[in-house]
Amino acid sequence: MSGITTVCFAASYAVALALELTRLMFRSSVRGVLLIGFAAAGFFAQTVYLIYRAHAAEMIPLSSAHEWYLLAAWMLVATYLYLSVFQFAVASGLFILPLTLALIAASRFASDRPIARSPAVQAWGAIHGVFWLLGAVAVMIGFVAGMMYLWQSYRIKHKVAPPRGLKLPSLERLERVNSRAIVVSALMAGVGFLSGLILNIVSHQTKQTEVPWTDPIVWHSGGLFGWLLAAALFSGLYLPARRGHKVAYLTVASFAFLAVFFALQLSGSTEHGGQGSPEIPTRSVSEDLWSPASLTLRVGIVGWKEFHT
Repeated sequence: MSGITTVCFAASYAVALALELTRLMFRSSVRGVLLIGFAAAGFFAQTVYLIYRAHAAEMIPLSSAHEWYLLAAWMLVATYLYLSVFQFAVASGLFILPLTLALIAASRFASDRPIARSPAVQAWGAIHGVFWLLGAVAVMIGFVAGMMYLWQSYRIKHKVAPPRGLKLPSLERLERVNSRAIVVSALMAGVGFLSGLILNIVSHQTKQTEVPWTDPIVWHSGGLFGWLLAAALFSGLYLPARRGHKVAYLTVASFAFLAVFFALQLSGSTEHGGQGSPEIPTRSVSEDLWSPASLTLRVGIVGWKEFHT
């Protein structure tokens, strides 16, 4: 298992994306089997990779920013495989797989430092990491549905024939996915943000490294949560905002906020996500504020190496 690298499953997903693109060129009776086969092979390799890292960890398993990005990608691929099996005619891979590959690429630049050992930090980090992960994935799924809606709506409005092989869900179904993604992402991000504030306070009290309150990521994560909450309230109180282009624009804008968050974390201009001073020998709590990927896997499988799936 130690021989598996991110290149292994990224290559499988890249081949699956290439096969998805061939939908636009020609029909094939074997493409479905090949496409699902490569995606499933990559998913299996990525699962083994994460399990190996959890087993080999000297401290808390899967608790770095690097692994957080991989877990987000893993969840997107799981969604893609589900859609490929039960709604194969829908070309969801053209939208999901590029996001997956972008997350894997981002993981190459993210911090690989483990989480601090404090039990209190671990507990709040678990809550924070899991809910931010779920919120971020909900934002990305909403973004995919939003882009599908905008393209489908444009095509219908201008009476443009769909490209060969590019079949998308109905506008009604995409509306429902967008509306639910806004609400779910706001709820998840809300718990993630508030638990992150508590996590930083606990870190200060236990004399562990915390994220400065002036850190750009702290402010931007608050802004992201504020936007998601406002979008959820707007769509909940204003009925037209749940329908048509409005809800699609809300999900696309939410993803833009999330993309800026990723950019800030990977830029090194923040102590969040392990981008702090190299003199700090252990993982700072700033990493917990976004990347306790572990804690996503650790909470569920506590009996095995204390790690949650």
